[in-house]
Amino acid sequence: MADDDRGGIVLPFILVTLIWSSTWIVIRDQLGSVPTSWSVCYRFALAGVAMMAFARMRGVSLRIGGAGMLFAALLGTAQFVLNFNFVYRAEEHLTSGVVAVFYAMLLIPNSILAWIVFRQPVSRAFIAGSAVAMTGIAMMLVHEYRAASVDPDKILLGVGFSVIGLFSASAANVMQGMDIARRLPMVAMLAWAMLIGAGINALFAWVTTGPPVIEPRLTYLLGIGWLALAGSVVTFPLYFRLIQRLGAGRAAYTAVLIPVIAMLISTLVEGYRWTGLAAAGALLAVVGMVIALRAKKA
Repeated sequence: MADDDRGGIVLPFILVTLIWSSTWIVIRDQLGSVPTSWSVCYRFALAGVAMMAFARMRGVSLRIGGAGMLFAALLGTAQFVLNFNFVYRAEEHLTSGVVAVFYAMLLIPNSILAWIVFRQPVSRAFIAGSAVAMTGIAMMLVHEYRAASVDPDKILLGVGFSVIGLFSASAANVMQGMDIARRLPMVAMLAWAMLIGAGINALFAWVTTGPPVIEPRLTYLLGIGWLALAGSVVTFPLYFRLIQRLGAGRAAYTAVLIPVIAMLISTLVEGYRWTGLAAAGALLAVVGMVIALRAKKA
């Protein structure tokens, strides 16, 4: 890989990893008096407007045609409606670090969907690494189940939300491999996807919980700003570009590093208590994903 190409990959990779590592704990702070879907709506409404402003500043046309708008709507539904509604709800029942570790398995549904859609082969080494990672995740969830101060059934609910959110995010990832995604201007397509997603979130929130609710607490408002601008406007174009340049497998190395940092943050901020079972599970999850990713790269 040329030095220019390497420079154009390393910095985006570092930014995505560091910013997304912080978003898990910020999402945790968003849970409270504001209904979840309204918080998700605010995040992507602000992100969509900011992305459109960024597109205009760069002279990128926001006209993407009928097919482009349909693709943006599907992407917005998968990524900015289903994925994030389930992520936020998963964090109501699991610590942010554990949900982040769960999302480290993103490459597994990515590979399953890529095999279904694009017939990309899956190696035995990848399957073995994925099995090791899933064993580690299971050990961490057993720790959560034993240590739960709430009804343990809610831990299982958090796991269910994580699984659905994971497959929703994976669907959005795999969509980036389609020809139409490569033809559309990235910034314009994401701007429309975020705004359409915000609109769907608003409709769902209004029907299920009533009119908009906002919390004037400073940390809540700053959290919306961080998640929208840093956690969405900055990172999604960089990450989707990494997928298109490196492939979903190599880009997913961020999914290995993010939970490690997120777990450290969770330990400091949420008081996550490590046990031998949890530590061994986290280690297995990371080792398994490294094995799977190296196999995918090969």
